Order: sequence, then structure tokens, then C-alpha cells
Amino acid sequence: MRVNQCAGKPAEPAMLVDVPRLLTAYYTETPDASVPEQRVAFGTSGHRGSAIEKAFNEWHILAMSQAICLYRAHQKIDGPLFLGMDTHALSVPALASALEVLAANGVEVMIAEGDEYTPTPAISHAILTYNRGRKTGLADGIVITPSHNPPRDGGFKYNPPHGGPAEQAVTNWIEAKANEFLESGLRGVKRIPFEKALRASTTHRHDYVDAYTSDLGNVIDMDVIRGANISLGVDPLGGAGVHYWGPIADRCGLDLTVVNEAVDPTFRFMTVDWDGQIRMDPSSPYAMERLIGLKDQFEVAFACDTDHDRHGIVTRSAGLLPPNHYLSVAIFYLFQHRPEWRQEAAIGKTLVSTQMIDRVAAKLGRKLCEVPVGFKWFVDGLLDGSLGFVGEESAGASFVRFDGCVWTTDKDGFIPALLAAEITARMGRDPGEIYRELACEFGEPLYDRVEAPATPEEKELLKRLSPQQVRSTDLAGERIQTILSNAPGNGAPIGGLKVMAESGWFAARPSGTESIYKIYAESFRGADHLRRIVEEAQAIVSEALAATK
Repeated sequence: MRVNQCAGKPAEPAMLVDVPRLLTAYYTETPDASVPEQRVAFGTSGHRGSAIEKAFNEWHILAMSQAICLYRAHQKIDGPLFLGMDTHALSVPALASALEVLAANGVEVMIAEGDEYTPTPAISHAILTYNRGRKTGLADGIVITPSHNPPRDGGFKYNPPHGGPAEQAVTNWIEAKANEFLESGLRGVKRIPFEKALRASTTHRHDYVDAYTSDLGNVIDMDVIRGANISLGVDPLGGAGVHYWGPIADRCGLDLTVVNEAVDPTFRFMTVDWDGQIRMDPSSPYAMERLIGLKDQFEVAFACDTDHDRHGIVTRSAGLLPPNHYLSVAIFYLFQHRPEWRQEAAIGKTLVSTQMIDRVAAKLGRKLCEVPVGFKWFVDGLLDGSLGFVGEESAGASFVRFDGCVWTTDKDGFIPALLAAEITARMGRDPGEIYRELACEFGEPLYDRVEAPATPEEKELLKRLSPQQVRSTDLAGERIQTILSNAPGNGAPIGGLKVMAESGWFAARPSGTESIYKIYAESFRGADHLRRIVEEAQAIVSEALAATK
């Protein structure tokens, strides 16, 4: 990974998005449905793109909103739709466009009181709270966010009545119908003016802030945090949770300082990410440079991305914890301090997350459920309580309430952040110190993710590779023990390969949007061994791809 010379430095004026130009493009540019890059395309977290590149314009929102209305009718989903947005510049006009369509279709819509920004977990929480005990009249939701993407981007994702990310069959249906609307010039899309949509009898206000923050005591031990009187810091990174942290601190009596309350669609207060882009990624040491610099002012500090579904934990002992490190600590702690969780409740992880989790799970005597990349694979287990904690290497996680019942079925940045405070308060050691103890017991893994070029044809071949097509028998000096093309936790295709030896592993997956494939690798034998794994992974994949041509 080649690090840009501006990485970790304050954003320069020339890097800032031209917001007026972006908003003008949203309303004036028309996507061409014959151009693949301008069509609706749902990835793992909805449709994303920039208005300037004709990938996220008013037409897209109108088409997707009407498609969702048709999907709701098709599935007989007739409860309220919880609608929220983050702080990206394109989110406000996109919410207006969506409401115009939803109101025209007679959908009961719940928008935030005071036009407040709404984090992804608050939407998931609202859907699940409303649907609890119901069999009919179920609610669903839309979150308008491109997550931690750069300021020029917009995003749009649908959460069905289970509250989590929509399954691929659902997004495929919505995507196909939305592209039909684009191809027909929006023929069949219903729409009324925004002011009329706001006044519609089907449009309601909902206090997302109070509903979410007042329930946190059922998933986080606020008493132990308050009793320890530890100093906490949080940087919302200008995101949708910016006005949630104050009420959390006040309601729970926490010594919590919000170090940055600014909301600015240019995100000019950010330090630049590894590639020279402004990106609100709380797992990136470059984007988190400012909060890392404040680590000695707090016992523990944390940040969340723009829609607050990802977390970053900063400790005095270790600075910013890599996501894999914190997931391991959270699992180790939770399954020893949640006595009401079911004894058979398992640990969910994506197959590219650290093998440290496997070793922690074995020590705890807990079943491990390893699934493909994508939070949607955890939804059912969170709903029925068979999964106690779920996490992915990109700093997304959620876990169940004290009583073992579901909290959210989408990623939640708030509760892993607050859990870091609970851990520090109860254990008298911060998560960085606890990770060092785990590494002493289980070994110190090193983890890396690299990218390699791949043509569209090679990406399709990689998706379909089978273990039998890997001819190598060794990986970095160790005998290959297992080769996976399906996840062991649920049998679902992983869209690539995972190759495992005793002291290390790699996984290779094609990118959904770029002409590359990604290699995730980990070693418990040091940097040289990790380098060998990455090099041999590229060779193994190249040989397997060549053999299929």
C-alpha cells in the first residue's frame, strides 16, 4: 500500500469538495442507464456514488424509492418506514427526493424530529423496537449514507423488517426495478412536491435520539462506567451521531467530552487518509490522527464514522487499536461479563477477521460462526440470540442486550465504543492493555490487506474458484491444512478462496467496484512470514486463475 505524502495531515483547501457544484449536479445531471457506472448498483452496503460522476443523482433516488415502494407492496410490508440520513452533502437533497416519492405512494414515513441526522444503528433499533411482538404491519427503513466514503459521495441503503442490511435477493429485486425506471425516463414513478410531502398525513416525526439513548442501559453497564468516574473522549468525525453523545453523557452521568462538534459537508476538520482522500474512517490511523494526539487526556477515547455504524478505539496504552485487536478484546470481555446470555450463544466473525478470535473462542468454550464478508450474514443469529457478538475486520460490530435479546441487526458504532469505557471501568485496564495480555497468551498476529490488479473476467473466475483448483500444498513453509470456498459458519459461497496453515492464512476476494482483487493475510510468526504469505497468496491465486483459462 503506497501511502500518500499528505496522509495524517490536515486537509488542504484544494482537497475540499465544491458543495454548490455537487448539489447542482444532483439536480441537473441525468444518468445514462446504458452506462454501467451510472446505473443503480447495490453493493454490500447499498448504492453509492457521486452526483458529479452521474452515479448518485436525483433520478437514482426517485427510481430506488419507487422500487422500494413496489417491493413493500409485493411483500405486504405496510407498517411505517423509518427514514434517516447522515451528514454528507448529498444526504439532505436525497432525503427530500425520497420523501416526495414515499409520500406520493402513501407510505407512513418516520423522519427525525428537528430534521436531526440519524445514525444507521438508530434506524435498526427503531425498526426492531416497533416490530417487537408484531406479526403484521411491520416496519422497515431507509438510511441515506455512503458510510465513511469521501464527502463527494452519497449513499442509499434499505433495511427490511428484520432491521439489518437487505439480503442480496432483496437488493437485486430493488436494483432491477430501479434501473427499469431509469431506462424508461422515470415513467411510473409517483412523486409530490416536498412541502406537500412534509405536510402529508402519512409523514410523522420520530424522536430517534431519545428512543435510542434511553435504551442504552440495557446493553451497556452505565452504572459501572459512572461509578469508576473515568474520563472519556469522543470524536463523532462530523457524523450523524454528533448530537447523540451529549444526551448519552447527560442521561448516564458520564464524564464524556465531545472533542469536535462540527458538522461541515466538506469535512475540512479531518486529517487525510492513507491515499490522500478525506475519509471518515475511525479504523484508519491517518484519519484518526487528531484523536490519537489527545489519547493522554482521557482514560479511553473513541470515534465513529459518518453514519456511526463503525467504531475506533483509542487507548493511552496503545493509541488506536486495530479493529481486529479490539474485536478480540470485546469478545474476551463480553462472554465473561454477560451471565444472562445463552450458554450456547456463539461468536460471529467474517472469514477475513483475525484468527485471534478463534483462539479466544476456544478458550471461552464458545462456538465460532464464520461467515462471508457482509454484515447481512449475522442478521438471523442476532435476531434469535444464537449469536451473542458479531464483528468484522473493518470495525463493524454489534452484540445482544444483557438479557440475550436482539439490540440491533446492523452495525452499531455506539455500543462497541461505550463498551471500551465499560471494560476500562470494570477491569482497571484499558482495551490496549488487555490485548497485550491476550497476545502473550495466544501469540502476536500480524495482519495485512493488499490489492492486486484483476480484469473483470479474472474477478468472475476468482469468485468461482474451488479448493481443487489450488495446486500448492504449502503456504510460507507450512503445510496447507484447509482451503475454503464456502464459509464454515453457514455454507454460503465466499466469492473467492481462503487458504489456511497452522500459523497463518490468506483470503482472496474480488472487489465489487474496482478492477482489483483483495488479499487479506495474517501470520502468528512475524513480519517476514506475513510477507511470504502475501507473496505466495498472489502466486497461488494467479496460478489457479491461469489454470481456469
